[in-house]
Amino acid sequence: MKNVRAVLVVYCVLIALILSSCGSSTPVTIVVTATSLPPTDAPAAEPTATLVPVNLSGPQAGDVMKWLDGSALIYIPAGEFSMGNNGFDAPVHSVTLDGFWIYQTKVTNRMFAQCVAVGSCTPPTEELGGPVYNNPEYANHPVVGVTWEQAQAYCSWSQGQLPTEAQWEKAARGPSGNVYPWGNDEPACDILNFGYCSGRTSEVDAFADGASPFGVLDMAGNVFEWVSDWYGQSYYANSPATNPIGPESGEYRVIRGSSFESDPDQIDLGIRHYGAKVYHSRDIGFRCAVSQPLPVAPYCQQTAFIPSGVIVSNGCELPDTAVAGQYCAAGASLATVHVPAGAVYQTGEDLKCEEAIVDGQRVLTCIGPQAREATNEITVCNPTCSNSPDVTGASPACDPGYTLDAASGACNYAPISSQLSVAGCPIGYKILNRGGVEFCVIDTNANGKCPAGLYYDSLAGICVPANGLVEAPYGIDNPTLAVQSYSGCAAGFVYSETFQCCQAVSGGTYPGCSPGSTFNTDLGACSPGAIRLAGPGCVTLDVTTLKCSQPVDVCSRIKSETTCIRNSYACKWDDENNVCTLR
Repeated sequence: MKNVRAVLVVYCVLIALILSSCGSSTPVTIVVTATSLPPTDAPAAEPTATLVPVNLSGPQAGDVMKWLDGSALIYIPAGEFSMGNNGFDAPVHSVTLDGFWIYQTKVTNRMFAQCVAVGSCTPPTEELGGPVYNNPEYANHPVVGVTWEQAQAYCSWSQGQLPTEAQWEKAARGPSGNVYPWGNDEPACDILNFGYCSGRTSEVDAFADGASPFGVLDMAGNVFEWVSDWYGQSYYANSPATNPIGPESGEYRVIRGSSFESDPDQIDLGIRHYGAKVYHSRDIGFRCAVSQPLPVAPYCQQTAFIPSGVIVSNGCELPDTAVAGQYCAAGASLATVHVPAGAVYQTGEDLKCEEAIVDGQRVLTCIGPQAREATNEITVCNPTCSNSPDVTGASPACDPGYTLDAASGACNYAPISSQLSVAGCPIGYKILNRGGVEFCVIDTNANGKCPAGLYYDSLAGICVPANGLVEAPYGIDNPTLAVQSYSGCAAGFVYSETFQCCQAVSGGTYPGCSPGSTFNTDLGACSPGAIRLAGPGCVTLDVTTLKCSQPVDVCSRIKSETTCIRNSYACKWDDENNVCTLR
């Protein structure tokens, strides 16, 4: 009889468990804040109990990881670097930092608009002379007109914070303490936007040659950047040697970098600026740092993209032109440029060019300023063609783990089973062997990039979260493991246990095209930026002429503005001081 009662008790318990499992699950809403959460230990899923560990190299210097707001994060490794430039408030000193991730570019108007749409950010102030925030033409320009608090609010929304002064400076200068991001060569208009090279902001990825040693872009010129620290004039002299975060309080917040209006002597990365938290301007923006990126659940939807390998010119022949050489002769600074027959060209104001036919080749011989090294542009055009990128026949693609919705043109999250089929793993996945047990894991996309929230680990050869949680089921259908692995979703999104991804709530918007790409309305996908061109069928060359002599001031004796302008090759008129000066 006791056995019968025991059987009945077990039976009742089983019935109760079965009934309780039939209830609908409640969606989990998790908001990621600026406060880092501890890494989640790998759940003890059934197949992982006997798996051998995966050896990871961990993030390496310059590794890139697409992030939840469409940005790209660059890894800055732990270690010591030289900070300061011996300015009155910036004595040179050694600083040691923990490893961290920082935005490769400044935050763009397009990126900031996402935060505004979900209610976590307030719109920037429209600055006189600045780019129009909501104009699609300036979507890839840095957002300006933001206060310190607006910048910090954005970074908190994207699981980060404004970088400290030390983090910003290390990312900009590298471990050796370069004067400029690209090294110690003097600034020039082909590597940054400064000194009215363009007269306004530029796209955040326009100057790849001006990247820092870690590959961070736009750290000099374009717009200044807010950082997290309070300003203290004497802080450097007393700051901690490890992970300094600035004074505990103050009146002003620190501003670093330079802008499109900055003079050449203001580009030095060691220069410190400051402003009130409520200050905003047409030439101040920001970027974010993420100290410990946590595994954030994938978005339920993404914009499709055109793989960069399929973008070609539109079939017309662009001018075959090149700089052939630079040299000094009789104190003059000269450069030669090869130009194809029939092409037309336009030179910068500091170049004077004459052409000739040498051994059947059309050659421009250009004279530059003698007393200084200078870089000027020559635009060479084929008037019979256009420079529009050709995407004819190109098929939009999705990141691994997503499928293209033919009706909407969007990429919808569609995780798969980790088990191998007879044919192996689907396209976009690769086989991971863990001690003889094989699984499908997510791979890089058609551009060789990991999906958002993952970096490519060079030792393991797979895409993994920054905290090394190999079991996080990105692209893998495992609802239980997913809810235990992911730290949640950004504000404005809610986690769906059913679809194992972050769904946009009312007002939410999924990330758009990343910096460097634009939305192609015909294909409904993000298309890579065009080759650097200056007009239909045109190619722009940077022509550098050398410093061949000491300057001889032949301009100060000119008193007439008209005469000064007539000699514009060597002189320029200074309206403010009403004098003629040497260029």
